[in-house]
Amino acid sequence: MNIFYTLLVLAVAAAIIFGLSYMQKKHMSFTKRVLTALVLGILFGGALQLVFGSGSDVITTSNTWLNIIGSGYVRLLNMIVIPLVFVAITTSIVNQDASALRKSAFSIIAVLILTTAISAGLGAAVSGAFGLDSSELLSGQAETARGEALEESLTEFQSKPIPEQITEIIPRNIFYAMSGQGSSSTLSVVFFAAFIGIATIGLRRKKPESAEAFKSFLNMLHDVVMRMVTMVLRFTPYGVFALLARFVSTSNFTEISRLFEFVLASYVAIIIMFIIHLVILTLNKLSPVKYLKKASIPLSFAFSSRSSAGTLPLNVETQTEKFGVSSGIANLSASLGTSIGQNGCAGIYPAMLAVMIAVGTGVPMDVTFFIKLIVITAISSFGIAGVGGGATFAALTVLSSMGLPVGLVGLLIAIEPLIDMARTALNVSGSMLAGLVTAKRLGEIDMDIYNKDFQETEEAV
Repeated sequence: MNIFYTLLVLAVAAAIIFGLSYMQKKHMSFTKRVLTALVLGILFGGALQLVFGSGSDVITTSNTWLNIIGSGYVRLLNMIVIPLVFVAITTSIVNQDASALRKSAFSIIAVLILTTAISAGLGAAVSGAFGLDSSELLSGQAETARGEALEESLTEFQSKPIPEQITEIIPRNIFYAMSGQGSSSTLSVVFFAAFIGIATIGLRRKKPESAEAFKSFLNMLHDVVMRMVTMVLRFTPYGVFALLARFVSTSNFTEISRLFEFVLASYVAIIIMFIIHLVILTLNKLSPVKYLKKASIPLSFAFSSRSSAGTLPLNVETQTEKFGVSSGIANLSASLGTSIGQNGCAGIYPAMLAVMIAVGTGVPMDVTFFIKLIVITAISSFGIAGVGGGATFAALTVLSSMGLPVGLVGLLIAIEPLIDMARTALNVSGSMLAGLVTAKRLGEIDMDIYNKDFQETEEAV
């Protein structure tokens, strides 16, 4: 009987996927297709949960097949992230003069770190306003095991002092870094790409022909990689549907309800920070309404995939094609934003945990405590991996630096995916914000493109 129901579920899923394909053949906008997939994924997953229950064999087996689409799509995105980061950084450098590059890089990093500091302060304030207290949380067997694992991770993490962690950004083997291994792999690729770009600029004085030939090769490679990106992005509606269907159908809402207050507080903080992003755009004379309409695709995918790195191609495409940001700044902000200054994972989340745990363990909280928390959170936001789980390492860094027990992070194991969805969307928003603010200040944005109506810049990908 389970086989019959599984086949029925897969048949319905296939019908939905066919419907999304039909929308594409009818040249319906990319945005409508993605948002339709998002809604259908939630409804489909909710229906499975309601009919069969989260632990059902039917759901488990069905998701195994749906994972071919969902996980396969995320793997395709991850496959092109490193090549995209490499060509994005190298072409940004060789196609710009050194002065412009320094200005744009400094501005992007400054915006990322500043917004992370604001996020940390906001997270601490919301945690205090909700009166979150870790002593009120009852740990189950799974949470206890998770806490013990985090304690072990911290021991390994603390064996490397901060200077050594900074040094590890310089790759000993660039091919190892390009394989995505290690917590600093993305920054290592950024470092190597910048190194090549700077070397190419220096070569112009002695061997201009070689420098020009290599520049042409890099631009050609950039075109090839961007074509790959376009090919992968065509699968976005199907990936979003499969990812959300799996998440909703397998979520344990009983466990989520037990920690509902922390979930609510997290979403309140994330929404407020998102509003702050819109205020910053307004102060820079950029329409927040246009931003909301045009950023819906990368933010929706970030929400469903929980991967800042996986959203990088959509991030770059949105900034260049819909916002009119120059290619150099868009590539730089999107690439750096996957590992530096993530407002949700490296800002709000660690700060909320720190305050909640400080209350639960009786640690006195004065002005010095909060200043120290904000500074540590902002500094430690360097090198956070842009994939699901990066927030855990950010929390380990902040809590250990503040002298707070890290094992309590395991108490939140049941709600981690639910919070991580919104955190990742905020991370990507912060990355795009850094690119937009930098481009506006340096005059590297086409305001005609930014201010165009949404339909005029929409492409049927």
